[in-house]
Amino acid sequence: MIILGIDPGTATTGYGIIKAKNLKQRAKNNLKCLSYGCIKTSPEFSDGERLKKINWELNKIIREYKPKVLAVESIFFFKNLKTAMPVSQAKGVILFTAAKKKIPVYEFTPLQVKMAITGYGRAEKKEIQKAIKSILNLKEIPKPDDAADALAIAVYYTNLVKTS
Repeated sequence: MIILGIDPGTATTGYGIIKAKNLKQRAKNNLKCLSYGCIKTSPEFSDGERLKKINWELNKIIREYKPKVLAVESIFFFKNLKTAMPVSQAKGVILFTAAKKKIPVYEFTPLQVKMAITGYGRAEKKEIQKAIKSILNLKEIPKPDDAADALAIAVYYTNLVKTS
């Protein structure tokens, strides 16, 4: 099963694609990282143009990897209304893109993901990156942290499948 994890944002949307096999068994090598990175938009673009680019790039990723599931970070709380609105808009485009492709979407809070990946709900970005490097047997720490967060979201989804 291919899982696409997304860390939404208007300026930077992180994505991570993993392949999971035999999730009911607790084998060490049942997760493989296929790709990760970021969709970046220019602050010079209008809001609509930024959202259009996110949609276009996400469609390319979906065409290439054909994920069966999309796992996305939910906006559980926000410190700043200025950032919450654009993130919500980006998330809306992500949900719309998945719906058009008939890909089921699962939403998880940062707290849920951090707790499962590191054992600590207030883990720092570097702790997430180190944990994901280990879990996915990567040679290097995944960067930037938006991409590492997206991989963590995808990995978290696999934990739910194991326990169901």
